Amino acid sequence: MDRLTKEAITMKMSDLIADFIGEMLSAGGGVAEVQRKSLADRFSCVPSQINYVIETRFTPEHGYLVESQRGGGGYIRIVRLMDNKQRMLLEAARGIGGRLSQNDAARLTRALVSAELLSQREGQLLLSACADGALAEVSKEHRDRLRAAIFRCAVMGIATV
Repeated sequence: MDRLTKEAITMKMSDLIADFIGEMLSAGGGVAEVQRKSLADRFSCVPSQINYVIETRFTPEHGYLVESQRGGGGYIRIVRLMDNKQRMLLEAARGIGGRLSQNDAARLTRALVSAELLSQREGQLLLSACADGALAEVSKEHRDRLRAAIFRCAVMGIATV
């Protein structure tokens, strides 16, 4: 098989994979979670082919956010960004570091509500979920890490609804 034929097959495979992921996004309301290996098995290709499709077709420039969790139960989550509000919320979520104090969570929530990226109700619910009282069962040394994870997940959840 010559190089040109291999490239044509690769392009067709890439189109098939991209179309399949697109269908998953539509069925999932703009969010798709895939496991690289199972998707590679489904299309009888190497996992790097899945990476290629995701890295070239599902980029922020094309209106997508991609997150990955490595490891045995790892996944790749692809989120279709639909508007500026969504994009700004996802950027805010990505900007949250590994730790978030209760005061910083309150400050960030007020800023998101003020910018009308969150409703008052969403802001209140987020603050309640991230309050020290809600995290009282967790040791103080781990609260800020857990709070950051909860805050990030909640904001991403709001952005993708």
